[in-house]
Amino acid sequence: MADADEPDFPILCETCLGPNPYVRMTREVRGAECKICTRAFTVFRWQPGRGMRYKKTELCAACARLKNVCQTCVLDLAHGLPVQVRDAVLGQQQAVPTQPSNRRDHVAKLAAQQSAGDAVARAEPAARAELRRMARTAPYYARNRAHVCSFFVRGQCTRGATCPYRHELPDGDAELARQNISDRYHGANDPVARRMLARAAPRTDRLAPPADASVTSLFAADLDPAVTDAALRAHFSAFGELKSVVVAAERRCAFVNFRTRAAAEAAARAALDAGGRPVVAGAPVKLAWGRARPKGPRPEAAGGGGSSGAYPSQDPTAEGSVKQGS
Repeated sequence: MADADEPDFPILCETCLGPNPYVRMTREVRGAECKICTRAFTVFRWQPGRGMRYKKTELCAACARLKNVCQTCVLDLAHGLPVQVRDAVLGQQQAVPTQPSNRRDHVAKLAAQQSAGDAVARAEPAARAELRRMARTAPYYARNRAHVCSFFVRGQCTRGATCPYRHELPDGDAELARQNISDRYHGANDPVARRMLARAAPRTDRLAPPADASVTSLFAADLDPAVTDAALRAHFSAFGELKSVVVAAERRCAFVNFRTRAAAEAAARAALDAGGRPVVAGAPVKLAWGRARPKGPRPEAAGGGGSSGAYPSQDPTAEGSVKQGS
């Protein structure tokens, strides 16, 4: 049974919609079964841009609204992330029954209720900040490229430049080739999500105290715009006296310099208890120990009287040459 109200436009992310503001779509009422609830739904088909492959909706609008995902790529509409990544960061999961007999009733019951977008709005500030940090900031139109030509891979394509498919060899990643829409929607066994979560996992080895006891600085990275100099001072001054705080806003990082090694170690232990990402001004911060300054004379001090102290090897007098006429 189809939805009572057939949509006039699909629920799409900016990447799937494409860069063309005058995109043309075909609309087929009850054109296919939803890949999740198996109900008949209105199928849209379009070409996102020149040289891109044709795309179509895979889910019904009710299932897409339930998880706040795109009807085509099944990624979160607000952040462009897989459902498994979004639910893991939020620490919750909106389960949908996998059995067809229960799934249709569940979707029909919750279609008019809250969606996953409401769960993001109710999440903790630190979780929302982590989603913003992991989110894609611009559309990724390369995802709309044509598929690889299977005849070219076998060396049998005779269409040459007129072939609508890409003439290149696949990367051979077997794990990514086993993706399916159902797993991506339910947030389970998604290989893309597993890789993103592995990259985002904090590295606690960075908070192991260095052997050099003179290191009393901590390096903060992935700073949210809300994390200012004053916010860093207010957070880290609780562990001991600060020598200075140096913030590089354009690089989204900062150095927190303590007076004593004991204060720096106390801040590192607290960050380790927080999973390597302490929350400062409502946003998670990736923390690591600073590096010891190199000992010995600086390059400009070893130049030997030449005009270029930064590169002493460019000074001819430093190489033992003799000026003419001397």
